[in-house]
Amino acid sequence: MQHLDLQVISQALQWSCDGQRVWLCTVLATYGSAPRAPGSLLAVNASGQWLGSLSGGCVEDDFLERVGRGEFPEPIAIVRYGDGSDTRSSIRLPCGGVLEVLVENLPADCEVQAHLRELEGALRGQRRLLREVSVPQGERHLSDDHSQGPRVERESGRVRLRVGAAQRLLLAGYSSVAHYCAEFGKGMGFEVILCDPREEVLEGVMLEGIEVRRELPSEFIAHGGCHADTAVVALTHDPKIDDLAMLEAVRTEAFYIGVMGSKATSDKRRERLHRIGGLGSDELARIHAPIGLNLGSKTPAEIALAVLADILRLRNGIGRAAL
Repeated sequence: MQHLDLQVISQALQWSCDGQRVWLCTVLATYGSAPRAPGSLLAVNASGQWLGSLSGGCVEDDFLERVGRGEFPEPIAIVRYGDGSDTRSSIRLPCGGVLEVLVENLPADCEVQAHLRELEGALRGQRRLLREVSVPQGERHLSDDHSQGPRVERESGRVRLRVGAAQRLLLAGYSSVAHYCAEFGKGMGFEVILCDPREEVLEGVMLEGIEVRRELPSEFIAHGGCHADTAVVALTHDPKIDDLAMLEAVRTEAFYIGVMGSKATSDKRRERLHRIGGLGSDELARIHAPIGLNLGSKTPAEIALAVLADILRLRNGIGRAAL
């Protein structure tokens, strides 16, 4: 199943190619509790058809009504929902939070369609893009993005949006910790894939909404299973699973690579990967071992929380020293 952001951009491109004007909406910021993260997308055409999500219902209904009344004629608008500051809307979010939304009014022309095709390619994993939009002029610029950081950054008169493939969490092998990582990762919006060829281990395992592949994670990685927006975590204590996954993962652009084990176990693994796998110091330095933040975790759920917290830290470009 395609990630929702990809569906939104693909549909917006199709509408544009059909000659329809499109309003492309992006969540810029959330304050307090809000249902959708920064970077979430919604597209609406002039006929009132729409795809995507900003809030889970209430904001979408209000926005569609406002488009139908002819609002948002300008190339760029920033609207704020939830605190009553926008006098044209009285919407209050059920969760009590606040949303800021970038609204782009896109005519059906070749320049817009070329821009949408570039975004579609980025969301398919072809490249990672930094999308810059000037406010209020509405000028757009795309460049290659080689860094980690927040999906949305703002400065005076400009919005920067990072666009890449759906964030993927690749679980190398099943364990009780991996089970909680899968659930937490899904809740955080990751595309979660679990790879494990051991039928006896997977017997009776129920993970709704998680893709389970009965193959060695190292084989899945070797055949293109990782891109630059992938986090690879190995949590089994089985060297046939964990070590082989690490050997393949360091050859990819995965932004996070980690493996579970104590400091002593991790030191032995590094020695093994150097001696048997031929990994050099730069490759070994990419592996987070012991995995996760040091939260004093003991239970599988606590360890999983520490792992996902460390992935989130790195995804948002925050160094450990800043914690």
